[in-house]
Amino acid sequence: MDKITIKNLKLFAYHGVNPEEKENGQNFFIDLDYYVNITKACYSDDLDDTVSYAKVTKTVRRAFTSQSFDLIERAAQAVADAVLDEFKDITRVDITVKKPEAPVKADFEYMAVAISRSKLNYKL
Repeated sequence: MDKITIKNLKLFAYHGVNPEEKENGQNFFIDLDYYVNITKACYSDDLDDTVSYAKVTKTVRRAFTSQSFDLIERAAQAVADAVLDEFKDITRVDITVKKPEAPVKADFEYMAVAISRSKLNYKL
């Protein structure tokens, strides 16, 4: 299966368990790989024969920012659900949500959650 990647998509959102995270918000970064057969597009050079990363980016942004979640695990799942629901040709997504401003007293680059969901097993 072929893979299309969106790397370090920067989004501002209000996810977190602390009141200040819900009130002030913070930056998050998302890496997303989605799996789709792009053989036809490789030969046709036609946008209609692939799943546009611009359209997927809009879906990710909407799913990630439309509501506030306590956990980045839940935010990642919301993104997976939206992408798999809206794009019938995508068979699997791998998503990493990075939280560089996590309220942890430590020196770190980011905290993150990574999930992988497919059409076969993405909902309980």
